[in-house]
Amino acid sequence: MTTYGRLGKTASSALIFATLGCWVTSFSAAQATPVESSEQQPTDLARRTETSGVDPGLFLSTETGRVNSPVEIAFPGTEAEITTELEVSTTSEVGMITSTDSLIESEDTFVETQVQDLAQALPEMEDSSDPTVPDPLFVDPLDAVEESDPMGQVTNVSQLRDVSPGDWAYEALRSLVERYGCIAGYPDGTFRGNRAMTRYEFAAGLNACMQQIERLIAGRSDFPTGDLETLRRLVLEFEAEIATLGARVDNLEDRTAFLEDNQFSTTTKLFGQAIFGVQGRSEDNEYELATNQLTDQDTNVTFINNVQLSLFTQLSPRSLLLTSFQAGNGSTTTAATRFALSNYVSLGYEGDNDNDLEITDLNYRQLIGRNVAVIVGPEGVNPVNVFRGVNRIESAGSGPLSRFAQRNPVINVGNGSGGIGFDWQIATRLSLQGVYSASTPADTDNGGIFGGDSGETSAGAQLVVSPTDNIDVSFQYINAYSPFGRLGTGVGDDQVVIDLFDDNLRAPINTNAFGAGLEWRVTPRITFGGWAGYTDSDFESGSGDVQTFNWMAFLNFPDLFGEGNMGGIYVGQPPKITDSNVTDSQGMGRNFPGLINEGGNLDDDGGQPDTTTHVEAFYRWQVADNISITPGVIVIFNPLHNDDNDTITIGAIRTTFTF
Repeated sequence: MTTYGRLGKTASSALIFATLGCWVTSFSAAQATPVESSEQQPTDLARRTETSGVDPGLFLSTETGRVNSPVEIAFPGTEAEITTELEVSTTSEVGMITSTDSLIESEDTFVETQVQDLAQALPEMEDSSDPTVPDPLFVDPLDAVEESDPMGQVTNVSQLRDVSPGDWAYEALRSLVERYGCIAGYPDGTFRGNRAMTRYEFAAGLNACMQQIERLIAGRSDFPTGDLETLRRLVLEFEAEIATLGARVDNLEDRTAFLEDNQFSTTTKLFGQAIFGVQGRSEDNEYELATNQLTDQDTNVTFINNVQLSLFTQLSPRSLLLTSFQAGNGSTTTAATRFALSNYVSLGYEGDNDNDLEITDLNYRQLIGRNVAVIVGPEGVNPVNVFRGVNRIESAGSGPLSRFAQRNPVINVGNGSGGIGFDWQIATRLSLQGVYSASTPADTDNGGIFGGDSGETSAGAQLVVSPTDNIDVSFQYINAYSPFGRLGTGVGDDQVVIDLFDDNLRAPINTNAFGAGLEWRVTPRITFGGWAGYTDSDFESGSGDVQTFNWMAFLNFPDLFGEGNMGGIYVGQPPKITDSNVTDSQGMGRNFPGLINEGGNLDDDGGQPDTTTHVEAFYRWQVADNISITPGVIVIFNPLHNDDNDTITIGAIRTTFTF
């Protein structure tokens, strides 16, 4: 039973006991002091929840219900029949308005909307009978009780369509209705016994009972005393509980008043995370680049910091505005090694912008009906933030350490920034997300919203299916255009066609990307999952195409050696060019594998000579509710997909603070 559910039953009980007390005081001189019930009832928690702020679920897709998450946000969510909720977790919710643990990653910039850990900041709601349906964090305005909504007298318990003989309080309701005519219902024929009551509702119900008492007294001189004795006994028996209830309500009112006086804003909630990492990699690693034999010079231990702040502004019970800022400093590579090694050794929390504050999210989210959410804005609208992540720990702050292990690189294709997207909960176990995104939507000189000759664009969709409570499966398709011959993933073979200075660094490609993901929660403490991704890019300024393939398998161990901890083992292949045969209109080859691993021969067709294998192990220790420390090791075999290159070993310790 959640807090909200307990308060609902407490409020119902308070009404019954207050009514009993009034009966006794009306007929007993020994109980002459009236019960001050108006000061002992809980405030209207439903309305308070509606106006208290934004629920984390609106962003993170945390889990399958997350949009999340490369945001951490997995767009908060837990999820199912959509009320105005903002959380992230299963496929039964509209993740965009109810999720986002999302990390918006471009080729070299970390941007993460942390929302997954925000559920603790807001009140819990009623338990769901369906384990696949998450708890709503906001009450749907269609279900909320308006103060002006009058209640009507009920003459038979059967008039209440949401009350059945199996309900725990059925007999009490039937007795009050049929024997005393002392229960009021709502105009739609419901009693709404599981929700918290307002003071107005309490006053209306109590007044109805008092009026009936007066009528009974006026109409009969020989009123039976048996019921009065029963009422006296019940009041005495529950006297301690009633006193405790009054004290709890007073305490809740004091705490609520304190929160109202000290809150950041009545409509805006501030959330954030700060990440500090210490990392280094093995020394004297040699690797080939074109015809050169080079040595990795960036092996010193470094310090990286990254801070993100997110503002959730609730504009109405069904809409919100997300604004996020990010600032970071530090990197695992410098200009000397970035071109060759960055896509293999970069960590998920890197976001080096010299600690300058940058906007990473600026978008509006609206719930339409009960099953569809839309998102639109100039920043933070892309497949990463709209698609629900299957891996429930997808997060640069609390998930795997490396950039590659965050999610299927296919979801990053397109390098999108702003646009429009939707999340449609087709059925309890089936959802569909779609998005159109542009890399420079506000820059008319370099493409604008439709890309033009100098901007990158992408359009895609994802279908998420949960055949059982423990299995989530996702399928992605993205069509993207880039004038620079790159996919935009920032992982593995990202540059697939060589762009030349003769063409002003242009190499226009059109890419069709396909992906699939799986997460199977074998037991509460063991999760198996993985993904695979394939891309086919057509060279539009010449002939030929390029194919890439990547895969990952992982094991997560929730609550390993303690509640809140997490262990993880990830093994996979970063995106690898499996075939390339592109030539430009002048007949010159533009093949990336030829440049990197075949002595700089751009005319050489075919894929990479070997395969890189990425192995990662980490352990997240939850030191406190808002602090975690994650040590880990990453081993990269055959970097740059060339077995002549030395194996790279990376060690890192990440500390994450959430607030």
